[in-house]
Amino acid sequence: MNAVRTFIFIPPVKQATGGVAVLCALAAHLHAEGFPVRLVLREQGWRPQGLAENVPLLAWQELDLKPDDIWLTPEGWANALLPGLSAGARCLVYCQNQAYLFSSLPAGVDWRKLPVRMLAVSQPVAWHIGQTLGLDCPVLRPGIDLTVFHPSTAKPSGALRIACMPRKNKAVLDRVREVFSARTAGRLNVEWLPIAGLDACGVAEALRSAHLFLATGFPEGLGLPPLEAMACGCLPVGFAGFGGFDYMRQAADFPGAYTPWFPLREVDWGGNGLWCADGDVLAAALALETAAHWWLADDPRLHAALESGQRTAQAYSLDRQREAVTELWTSLGQPT
Repeated sequence: MNAVRTFIFIPPVKQATGGVAVLCALAAHLHAEGFPVRLVLREQGWRPQGLAENVPLLAWQELDLKPDDIWLTPEGWANALLPGLSAGARCLVYCQNQAYLFSSLPAGVDWRKLPVRMLAVSQPVAWHIGQTLGLDCPVLRPGIDLTVFHPSTAKPSGALRIACMPRKNKAVLDRVREVFSARTAGRLNVEWLPIAGLDACGVAEALRSAHLFLATGFPEGLGLPPLEAMACGCLPVGFAGFGGFDYMRQAADFPGAYTPWFPLREVDWGGNGLWCADGDVLAAALALETAAHWWLADDPRLHAALESGQRTAQAYSLDRQREAVTELWTSLGQPT
């Protein structure tokens, strides 16, 4: 049994999705590996849907931190650090979206003057923190369940299906659809598949039935939907949200194809999607058109990108995440 206790703050949200789901998965890994861990719920008598069932819960009012404890909060909830700071606990801020790094800081407060340590969800976010704050921080990537998100043996016949998630910048998504439809003008038989209100199994089933996935999320610390699409055998197209370039690599040279100006880490896969600059509507429509023609022509570049997508997904498995969590928390438990 590992002696260091970890308390993870869960903000008051309706469902344990997105960044909260990553926090819950982190807690589940710690619990499975024998690290004492509690999920701390901000509101009494409240439990968000989808919260990890096997991890002990603690009400905010019952929190009693000690100096050796780890108190982990997400980046957009700076005020939640107060119990940890007051107790002299080891405070960790898990930055899962660079866009919220400064949003909740009270006026006059500087991250660099607080006794906290940053964790980053991706290499681009860690680089962003280094550029803005001059701080080095470890990267703790999320994982996806590859028993849920996996490809089917074959895609359905008929219309080319384009999956999308309207909750991710719906106005931009609508503009991309309009431009794509205007350019193709009925020459391509496509069916749009909006994904909303589904659990993980439902999302995976929808993605397996689609050929393409239009990614419209930005900003993102490490957007999981394009990664889940890759795992399900879709070719993703669209925006990286900045942090997505932890795993996204360009698969085509089309008009508007985007290559990041910031440094990228070395990876074991090649181009796994058709990526354009965040918010570039025309480039996204052109990328969709290119990807659609790849499917219709059974283009070798399609198969190479899909294979790279499978290799990418394998690198973000829950097992990989658990290994990373265990390694990091073991190091945190060492004497300082």
